[in-house]
Amino acid sequence: MTLEKNFWEHKTLLEMNEVEWEALCDGCGKCCYRKFIEGRGKRERLYFTRIACNLLDLETGKCGNYLKRFEIEDDCTKLTKKNLPDFAWLPKTCAYRLLYENKPLFDWHPLISGNSKSVKLAHVMIENGIHECDVIDWFDFVIEEN
Repeated sequence: MTLEKNFWEHKTLLEMNEVEWEALCDGCGKCCYRKFIEGRGKRERLYFTRIACNLLDLETGKCGNYLKRFEIEDDCTKLTKKNLPDFAWLPKTCAYRLLYENKPLFDWHPLISGNSKSVKLAHVMIENGIHECDVIDWFDFVIEEN
């Protein structure tokens, strides 16, 4: 199935079909990096880390077993049209978050650039990622949100 040109500009997230929805992912892999919350209520703080899911290919930002990821990783969660509001932690560069907030996609997004490597070339991906299985102390890998 071919994608309609600039479909994201005239379709809402709810109107998109499965192929269009999947095409929104820029492949940065940021959603596959671990986060943790400290505190509660007004003192609650979300921390981002350089700790990646063990399935994430740190070079490409792609899942190493996309089709079976939910079977392999217990805490892998599927982003859907229904649960998108629950994913407030998505990075500020995420196409799903941008469109949900009625903001345009960045020029480096593959749908705009036409280049699947534009995310890496724009330095959007998390650098020096490490797989969860190689981590002892998570606090050593906390980063500022990208």
